[in-house]
Amino acid sequence: KGDNMADKKIKVTLTKSTIGCKQAHRATIRGLGLRRINHTVEVVDTPQVRGMIRAVQYLVRCEG
Repeated sequence: KGDNMADKKIKVTLTKSTIGCKQAHRATIRGLGLRRINHTVEVVDTPQVRGMIRAVQYLVRCEG
């Protein structure tokens, strides 16, 4: 079945350090799979992932 949501991906790049951030925001960054500055991961475009990105939008850059 061609489920459109499962095919969509978002590239997320960590642009700022998590030093001094809230513990919950650090956990969100780790949950997205980001490990270091300028590390980029592709995540599936779901409402849950979009919410995670929105919570830490001051630390990351998104594409596509």
